[in-house]
Amino acid sequence: MSETDPQVRPRPQSSALAGVSMRDLLASCAAATVISTPPPVPEPRTCRPVGEHREAA
Repeated sequence: MSETDPQVRPRPQSSALAGVSMRDLLASCAAATVISTPPPVPEPRTCRPVGEHREAA
């Protein structure tokens, strides 16, 4: 068989098989999720009436 034989075709490699381990792939996905997720919205504070925050002397 020669290289020009139409029956012999190289199989395309997926990016996961091109030297990237599953562990590295999962770690990169986790890092991307952390970076792209916005921080949580802080909970609103409850407002007290003006007179309540002072202690009775």
